[in-house]
Amino acid sequence: MASSSSLLSEEELQCSICLDVFTDPVSTPCGHNFCRICLKEYWDSSSRCQCPLCKTEFPKRPELRVNTFISGLAAQFKISDQVKPSRAPEKRPSKPTNVLCDSCSGDQLEAVKSCLDCGVSYCETHLMPHKTAAKLKKHKLMDPVENLEDYICQKHERPLELFCRDDQTSVCDLCSETDHKTHSIVPIEKESQVKKTQLGMKQSEVQQMIQDRVKKIKEIRCSVDLNKKSSEKEKADRVEVFRVLLHCIERSQAELLEVMEEKQKAAERQAEEFIKGLEQEITELKRRDTELEQLSHTEDHLHLLQVYPSLCSPPHTKNWTEVRINSHLRVEPLRRALTQLQEELSKEMEKIPEIKIKRIQQHAVDVTLDPDTAHPKLLLSDDGKQVTCGDKRQHLPENPARFDYCVCVLGKEGFSSGRFYYEVQISGKTEWDLGVVRESSNRNGQIKASPKNGYWTIWLRNKAEYHALDSPPVPLFLKQAPQKVGVFVDYEEGLVSFYDVESRSHVYSFAGQSFTEKLYPFFSPGLNYGGKSSAPLIITPDERYT
Repeated sequence: MASSSSLLSEEELQCSICLDVFTDPVSTPCGHNFCRICLKEYWDSSSRCQCPLCKTEFPKRPELRVNTFISGLAAQFKISDQVKPSRAPEKRPSKPTNVLCDSCSGDQLEAVKSCLDCGVSYCETHLMPHKTAAKLKKHKLMDPVENLEDYICQKHERPLELFCRDDQTSVCDLCSETDHKTHSIVPIEKESQVKKTQLGMKQSEVQQMIQDRVKKIKEIRCSVDLNKKSSEKEKADRVEVFRVLLHCIERSQAELLEVMEEKQKAAERQAEEFIKGLEQEITELKRRDTELEQLSHTEDHLHLLQVYPSLCSPPHTKNWTEVRINSHLRVEPLRRALTQLQEELSKEMEKIPEIKIKRIQQHAVDVTLDPDTAHPKLLLSDDGKQVTCGDKRQHLPENPARFDYCVCVLGKEGFSSGRFYYEVQISGKTEWDLGVVRESSNRNGQIKASPKNGYWTIWLRNKAEYHALDSPPVPLFLKQAPQKVGVFVDYEEGLVSFYDVESRSHVYSFAGQSFTEKLYPFFSPGLNYGGKSSAPLIITPDERYT
């Protein structure tokens, strides 16, 4: 059988963190191998528990056990590697520098190498002895640098070729045998590769932070755009309300003026009739006056006595004492116009809550229940849109995200910005809970729902007792029992509002909140009570509003 060293190369038995052959190799759930101490230090220094290679995240730190097979191969490889001749250092391509040759007497040529043993930089010509002389061939050459003394041990004047991990400093070979004899010493190239790997990991973290912030900028800009569109729509709705009201006022004014004109014309017609009657009576009275005047001067006594009775009887005239012209407008038309205007205003004001509901419904999202958070007594529909409470606990996998005491369940998707809205049908229920909760909220044991504990909810108890679970709880006095409740959240505004969808009325709002985590839709159908509250909570599809 072939030896392990012939089956696997050093790279295949090398930890990708320390770049050394495995020591106590352990395997992650995703199948990658690392030294136990390297993986532990990596996880201790990171905020996430993930694989250093493929970046797979683990919900909790896996229990690590030494891979005995790989450990055996690594041990055999180390033994076989000790008898191999040391490998020549890898050649690196030369780079143009501004370092000059220290051996040139006239015009100094550009150096191509620096010798750590000589402490001198050489051009191509003066470097030749290091390529031909046997003793000089053993010297440590590197790409030319100006600060060559930084690469040489000031105490022993030897190249700094090693690294002390205990003191985190570069040392020469004599330092490793004296002051650092008991310390962990590795070649400087190997430690450099370790640091490069760690830098790569740090760079990945920084790049992830950059991506997170770029994503956040996009979310904020998107939120601003949505807010602008919503604001423009809201302004248009408000303008329409005032337009209708102005039209109503103008119409009422026109009607009132028309009535006033008719009243004035009627008064004028009446006055003309009165004047005509008076003028006729004046003509008749003047004729009588003339007759009386003539009779008073007559000498015909017999004629006077004959006509006297007819002339002395009162003429046929109308009693004009109580006759009046209505010189001012009656109050009734004005009062009627104002009453009509008030009715129109009330009708338009009733439209404002409906306009607000329609505007909010534009932020509707597709909410689906998360079975991994559901209490064992809860029964979820296949499409994840309905939940009801059963009589028996189901045997479900243990999950720290699952409610274990209160019969509650969350939506699958959380929201950390912008606005979102969803509706839940609650008809036929004697109790229920609805709202949103923050991601880190407690889900174990008995829960005291309040904003302080990360719960923004309202509930129904005993068929007719509604409360907003604020601090302290606020009783809600509703005109009618809602059949469908709408939940609206404005993350940046710190607002959670509840609406009676059927009556288009506002129920309650948690305002002035400060959200720093993801918020998840929250549902509780309440206990079954032997079938008395077996109706499900039903999440209304959002297709109607998209």
